[in-house]
Amino acid sequence: MSEAFESVVCTRPAEHVLQITLNRPDVGNALNTKMGEELRDLFTREPGDLRCIVLTGAGEKIFCGGGDLKQRNGMSNETWLAQHRIFEQFYWAMMDYPVPLICAVNGHAFGGGLEMVLAADFAYAVPAAKFALTETKLGIMPGGGGTQNLPRAVGERRAKELIFSAKPFTAAEALAWGVLNRICTPETLLAECLETAAAIAANGPLAVRQAKKAIHHGLQTDLSRGLWLEVEAYNRLVFTEDRLEGVRAFNEKRPAKFKGQ
Repeated sequence: MSEAFESVVCTRPAEHVLQITLNRPDVGNALNTKMGEELRDLFTREPGDLRCIVLTGAGEKIFCGGGDLKQRNGMSNETWLAQHRIFEQFYWAMMDYPVPLICAVNGHAFGGGLEMVLAADFAYAVPAAKFALTETKLGIMPGGGGTQNLPRAVGERRAKELIFSAKPFTAAEALAWGVLNRICTPETLLAECLETAAAIAANGPLAVRQAKKAIHHGLQTDLSRGLWLEVEAYNRLVFTEDRLEGVRAFNEKRPAKFKGQ
């Protein structure tokens, strides 16, 4: 991915892994219209050879401070709604993206920044990071999946407390409540995320995509339907070259060379 973006930086730190860095550190990586458009562009593309994405922020203190309120100051109702439609599209595209997405939370994640963390498959963060859905302080409410994804992570009653009060919580609380999977030192955060991304990328890409699909859709329904979805996803892998390669590699005592076929 070689083209230049205005608000994000894309790199390929390992084979089959894309790193996206929110790159507006002078304003806390605040989410403006351009960033929304560029993230929508990235997450609506076909993955190609990608097997995992790591999303992080530039700088050392803030992952993403939420919506750019300076840009929003004085916006007409129509312009606000048009901008939010762009935001909706990229958040939904993040959640629907077929390959795993890990957030490397290098600092505070407020408002739309926390909604990015919640839209990812899982997240690691630094100890000093703080989190909040602050929208009710502004007379609005979370609109990037926060009212849906936070309760699924922390439970309904805790999510109501956090959203209604707009109260921040710590990385330690985020870990205990299920928002985070791991807390890392600032020096090792990105390396640990990329290590996990590389482990994912080394596995069968079709298998990982099908597993992600089964988990995501299975949790939206009852257990019986979820088990049926799992078997449907599983059966599609039986006829793949990757399945044959995985078994061959095991018997030949060598690493598998998956091609996504």
